[in-house]
Amino acid sequence: MVEKARTSTAPKAASKYRKGSMVVYPAHGLGKVLGTEIREISGHSLELIVIHFEKDRMTLRVPFDKARNSGLRGLSSLELMDEAIETLKGRAQKGRAIWARRAQDFGAKISSGNPIRIAEVVRDLHVNVDAPNRSYSERQIYEAALDRLVRELAAVAGVGEQTANQRVLKAADAPKIVGKPKMDAAKVVDAPTAVAA
Repeated sequence: MVEKARTSTAPKAASKYRKGSMVVYPAHGLGKVLGTEIREISGHSLELIVIHFEKDRMTLRVPFDKARNSGLRGLSSLELMDEAIETLKGRAQKGRAIWARRAQDFGAKISSGNPIRIAEVVRDLHVNVDAPNRSYSERQIYEAALDRLVRELAAVAGVGEQTANQRVLKAADAPKIVGKPKMDAAKVVDAPTAVAA
């Protein structure tokens, strides 16, 4: 297999995945686009997006045509991140399944790359954060979800990771919302009753 690489300023990749822009790849989290390349492999020309993941010290090349299917996306909106923070304030879901099944579900949520689903993992596992009998795998899953959420929040909000971490933990420690809010009786207006004829 003959491989030849050259840097490209291809217009279709440049518009969405500009050099220096931050992106989220579901399996690895937050990364920075280094640019695009065109590689010829076995006579076929492939346009690749080159992404560097600083935390993992890894560089990934994703074919441009497969980027959408692989889940590669830009940063979330500030509104979506605020919704993820609100998710942290909700009640933790009690897992009735065995830990292996729950761990698999949590892993799938983290790998989805969706900040709200990742926030659900943080919320559900934050309950036992200081428990001495907490398993190693539970701590690893919790820390992976927390790291993904904090890093994306920091990039979206333009703050440091420490500030984002404090915001996430403050939301996770907030009093939990139980049930629906009670309606104020003074604000309820009686609907007209139908008169039977």
